[in-house]
Amino acid sequence: MLPDSFHSRAATWDDAQAVADLINACDIALTGEAETDAHELHTDWQDSAADLEHGTWVVIATNGQLVGYESCEAPAESGRIFVDGYVHPEYIGQGIGTFLLRQAESRAHEHVAKYPAANQVVIHAGVYAHEDAAHRLFEAEGYHRIRRFWRMQIDMNEPPAAPIWPDGIQIRTYVQGQDDRAVYEAVDEAFQDHWGHYTRPYEDWMRRMTEVGDFDPALWFLAIDSASGEIAGASLCNYQNQKPWLRSLSVRRPWRRQGLGMALLLHTFNEFYHRGYRTVGLGVDAQNITGATALYERAGMHVDRAYDTFEKELRAGIPAFKSE
Repeated sequence: MLPDSFHSRAATWDDAQAVADLINACDIALTGEAETDAHELHTDWQDSAADLEHGTWVVIATNGQLVGYESCEAPAESGRIFVDGYVHPEYIGQGIGTFLLRQAESRAHEHVAKYPAANQVVIHAGVYAHEDAAHRLFEAEGYHRIRRFWRMQIDMNEPPAAPIWPDGIQIRTYVQGQDDRAVYEAVDEAFQDHWGHYTRPYEDWMRRMTEVGDFDPALWFLAIDSASGEIAGASLCNYQNQKPWLRSLSVRRPWRRQGLGMALLLHTFNEFYHRGYRTVGLGVDAQNITGATALYERAGMHVDRAYDTFEKELRAGIPAFKSE
């Protein structure tokens, strides 16, 4: 239960700015950077797995300030239910985080029946690796840490090396309206080998990729196999908080181990360098089995920040997502 000095309700569309301010207050306290805006939340709330009325909660203090937020999303294509919560740094330790997490978990239990009866269903939540209070909360509620992710960055003090393309590969930029479905399918296929991957509905994927951050089709680089005309790999970039960000680097199986990943990475670095930027960041699974972390390190990137994923099993069964 919440203390009497607070009340809770579902989030509304008009809460987006207040929720963004809350998330940014939390991020600034932990990292010194604000990274969320109201538009990003509006995009998230349009996702087919989102349910603003039944899958979000805000906590309001007596002075009217929004001091807590939680969401619960249950994609139909996955055995994972995602919860994400925030408590304003000035209100930690008053039971708000526990209340919100329990609300989300209660809602998650209502989703379990929609997944195939033989499948495992789990809750996943992500927190900063150094967010000690959140770690203690999850552990107290029966969650355990199962995965670590890194935000990596390169600092370019000189022009990056030129890419060396495998034979038969041509590089070009994405053409919006022409390449949409092909890019979606190529990237989804390439990520089948990644832990926790599930196929997002096309509309959700395109919305998240083109409506969050500063989308620029000239920063989506496609490696085309000249013989087949197929997309062999892609580097899809944008700006986040006016900083270069590599959102997705992928190489499909038939074109792996030929240097294409490194070539796409160096091409990306060179493009941003020539635009006047000296850093590029990306996110990666620290335990990625495809060798992505080693690739990024060879290219000169370093770990800038770490995040942990916590899990709680709601129903035992066959994992519905890649678990290695």
